[in-house]
Amino acid sequence: MTTATTPGHKFYDEQLDYIFANDVSGLIDNHYNEDAVLISYDFVVKGREALKAHFRNYLATLGNLEVKSTDKFNETEDTIFIEASVTSNLGPAVVFDAWTLKDGKIAYHFTGNTSCPQK
Repeated sequence: MTTATTPGHKFYDEQLDYIFANDVSGLIDNHYNEDAVLISYDFVVKGREALKAHFRNYLATLGNLEVKSTDKFNETEDTIFIEASVTSNLGPAVVFDAWTLKDGKIAYHFTGNTSCPQK
């Protein structure tokens, strides 16, 4: 991905590398705590096995995912907050993710997106 300049950027780059490689097990085992929780407006997923099932389905639904740009990024020693413009089989969208970290892995992952009209 890109050259990481901070611990948060390195974590984000690794997150994207796992996603682009479709390495769901690596993503969840290396980046999520055993009892991590993924929260959106539409669902709540808790625990590594449930997260793996969710991400396998999610990545299959997205199909060809491309991150056009990371538009906003902020971090503290135990949080990362991003907004990115992406395209996938679902069309263009702006996605946002916020991660709270415990012991260097995600404890809580808040996620959402806004679909963009086709041009």
